[in-house]
Amino acid sequence: MELIMDKWVKPSVDISKWEFYDLSCKERDATNDQVLKDAVAAGARIGSIFKEPTITPTKEQMASMGLTKALGSPNGLMRRGWNGITISRDTIHIPGIELGFKRPVLFERHAVGGEYGAGWKKVGKGRVLTTFFPESMDEGKPIIVDGREVKDDRSCVVVYDNPLDNVEDLAHIFFQRCLEAKVVPYVVTKKTVFKWQEGFWQIMKEVFDADYKGDFLKAGLLEKTHGELQHLISDAATMQIIRWTDGGFGMACHNYDGDMLTDEVAQVHRSPGFITSNLIGKREDGALIKEFEASHGTVADLWHAHLRGEETSMNPLGMVVALLGAMDHSASLAQDPQLLQVTQHFTKCCQAAVYAAFRSGKGTRDMAGPEGQTTEQFVNWVAEELGRRLESADGAKLADIVEEETAKPVVKVSRKFRRNYKVDEGKMQAMFARFDTDGNGKIDFEEFVELALELGIAPLEDEAIIAEMEHQEHKADLEAARGRVRRWASIEEPRLI
Repeated sequence: MELIMDKWVKPSVDISKWEFYDLSCKERDATNDQVLKDAVAAGARIGSIFKEPTITPTKEQMASMGLTKALGSPNGLMRRGWNGITISRDTIHIPGIELGFKRPVLFERHAVGGEYGAGWKKVGKGRVLTTFFPESMDEGKPIIVDGREVKDDRSCVVVYDNPLDNVEDLAHIFFQRCLEAKVVPYVVTKKTVFKWQEGFWQIMKEVFDADYKGDFLKAGLLEKTHGELQHLISDAATMQIIRWTDGGFGMACHNYDGDMLTDEVAQVHRSPGFITSNLIGKREDGALIKEFEASHGTVADLWHAHLRGEETSMNPLGMVVALLGAMDHSASLAQDPQLLQVTQHFTKCCQAAVYAAFRSGKGTRDMAGPEGQTTEQFVNWVAEELGRRLESADGAKLADIVEEETAKPVVKVSRKFRRNYKVDEGKMQAMFARFDTDGNGKIDFEEFVELALELGIAPLEDEAIIAEMEHQEHKADLEAARGRVRRWASIEEPRLI
């Protein structure tokens, strides 16, 4: 980011009003986390945040850095401080290059509630009573949420809440983005078993039917879902993500499901470095607070190689897309048309220059192979291309990239170039031989069908997809009923708690 700021941003952008906060572990430790609190307060005031990758240190890292106390992840404080609604995680696409999904995949992950804020305790045999006390005792008496007998010596009792007050906001953000991107919306829950998740689905559907259904029908985006907003049980969603490689869909879901499913999306779409991660919250004046970061997390291996004086080839695509998004949102909040125009000219030119590097074979080695650019070479090449585009009146237009690339075959970059490529090719040979049933060294269509069926990636007909979804929900309902029967049968003396 120092290279990018020095070579791309500072020569062309006035950053005198930008505010910077050091969220390194050492600075957080030295200030007793005051720097994090200051950063959150600034983010709420400014409304547009770019966050570089941070770490939650392990015990070993605490010792190596000389930290005096354990530090938690900064993300929870940020989500609370910015009234977090959703974490949008979408696929990044480079025109002319196939990364994984051919068309955009959009995700909304509810930013609050669920297991992440859970309270828990290891317990033995006994009884557990969960009681809700109204904020004002005038509003009513305490309510027993759950009571049960713990019959095992080693149990873990977990308690968490799942707020639904801002799901309407999430719904509007999700459906508006799906319409703009022209993708099919799906709502994902495990409501058949976790009955408390029913409210999430109901709110999403109510908003959809009232405000968006007509627009989606007019756009022809509900043909595969029989003209309705489709619910997907989370089990089915995991299967469809690896099948729907054409892309063109969006999913909205609870916090934990969103974390897991977007990791799956990242793997299909090459790596987490090609996925956005934008936290959306709301200020008291109703304006949206947006925090942009790269979803890939840290790249400690490359950093340590750099410190050793070794050559690195760091792909900054995720961070760059996040930085440009934060700049655009900041300019839009300023409500200054001239500032917005100047900012967008820079961000579009920068995006086009980065894309041009990858398309011309001047990308980093995870994309271009051993002949790819080093970290410094890539930054320098983009800086020169950016300068040319900024001087051109139409340099910010991405249409020229799209038109140029549609006339060429789509380039599919080998995943072998990734630095974490650790595939056992011997086992791959054994797998190939297992499906090459006639031993001719080739996989014909029938053998390919068997391979796809066994791996669970064979695409289904539209009607079969709907039927599979319904089957998954029915199966989950049945398992839930069996669970209730087992629980009832385990109680020796049924009693009202």
